[in-house]
Amino acid sequence: MTDTRPSAGVLGPLAKKPGGGSWRPFARSGGAGGREVHHLGLVAALVLLAIVGLVTQPDNFATSGNVVGILALAATIGVITVGQTFVIIGGGIDLSVGSVMALASVWATTVATQSYGPGVMALCAILVGTGTGVVTGLLISYGRMVPFIATLAMLVAARGLAQRMSDRKTQLVRPENDAIVSLSTTKVLGIPLVVYIFAAVAVAGWLLLNRTTFGRRTFAVGGNPEAARLAGIDVRRHTLLLYALSGFCCGIAALIIMARTTTGSSTHGDLYELDAIAAVIIGGTLLTGGRGTVVGSILGVLIFTVITNLFILNGLQTSDQLIAKGAIIGIAVLLQRRGLRAPT
Repeated sequence: MTDTRPSAGVLGPLAKKPGGGSWRPFARSGGAGGREVHHLGLVAALVLLAIVGLVTQPDNFATSGNVVGILALAATIGVITVGQTFVIIGGGIDLSVGSVMALASVWATTVATQSYGPGVMALCAILVGTGTGVVTGLLISYGRMVPFIATLAMLVAARGLAQRMSDRKTQLVRPENDAIVSLSTTKVLGIPLVVYIFAAVAVAGWLLLNRTTFGRRTFAVGGNPEAARLAGIDVRRHTLLLYALSGFCCGIAALIIMARTTTGSSTHGDLYELDAIAAVIIGGTLLTGGRGTVVGSILGVLIFTVITNLFILNGLQTSDQLIAKGAIIGIAVLLQRRGLRAPT
């Protein structure tokens, strides 16, 4: 019998209903109404946190310097979170993002690299990040390694290589390469350039996920890899590209943290992978893949950044921050599971 199913090029990735039945396009993120409600909830959470800040620190929280500081702090982890969003929607996970960012910052600030100027430094950071993402993607897509194990191995290896290259020492950006530092010090309309870089990455990520074939295929691969394969998608190649994209974002994040700290260090990005994953979960992306939004992830980043800022302003310990973040992650996952079990 001739296969009369519509092609992926016409209707996008297709999935077969459990137990048989007709073929249907993948739902990209649980429906527009559900996305909007969740986003409104995140905005409400941000407003609530702002009210807490105004009540507890009325003289410090609402100042322009503090608001700009929150945005600058969110820029580094926010860029990483955009890449992490794609990976998790595609059914994977990347535990290596913090270590990859550290490696990229160290490689870009070596004496040899800095001798070529700021342009080569920036290019080096992005290439190192993308290259490590490609290696991870090859291990997962063609080496058939479990994403958790492959990215855990890269986490350890990248951090170790960064320590070896830097001899566990902090590498300063030389004065002649101040163009890198100027990304943090130069302000347009009172906002540092690193924040505009973050915004550009977020917008590009949204367009890529929601307005391109690549985005539709990402939802398909994460939602049902076998159905995506039957629909004509090269699942292994797409998985490789997802991890390369994550590495690319780590390279940009390395450039931002070099600008903000004027250093490259093997200690950069410690536990950033957990912050990125937490922001993605809070933003509504399913850990099982197939559903999520860039907007939700960015709101998740801002929520965690504001929480961190409130803890600092109120003089609370780092341990209290970690406890609060862990509790938020646990609640978010429980709410996700409850939503999945709810009848549709």
